[in-house]
Amino acid sequence: MTSSTSTPRPAGLGRRLVGIVIDWAACLAITFGLIGQVVDITPTGQSFYPLLVLFVEHVLLVTFAGGSLGHRVLGMQVVPVARPRISIIQGVVRAALLCIVIPAVVTDRDNVGLHDRAAGTRLVRV
Repeated sequence: MTSSTSTPRPAGLGRRLVGIVIDWAACLAITFGLIGQVVDITPTGQSFYPLLVLFVEHVLLVTFAGGSLGHRVLGMQVVPVARPRISIIQGVVRAALLCIVIPAVVTDRDNVGLHDRAAGTRLVRV
């Protein structure tokens, strides 16, 4: 356990990848288990709806709870860099870049994803 004065460690790539797999599985379950029971999902929708659910999940949960389902399960939290709380704009920017994928898997030397750098957030271990 770390003390409150120490800087939180950035989440590693492996932990982040497992977290997104958990989130993606949850989004697929929501899409085909819930939405698919109400709406006839077209082949195009089979690709689009899970991504839309992932976007909405990340915007809402990161902004208001500090992390998605996958983050929480694996002991991670999204923290703002220069503000006391994550704004909805930061959540939208982070989620949009996550959905593009590449900015989320490309990291700098501090192990911070480009989507986090653009949004002014950091994914840390708690």
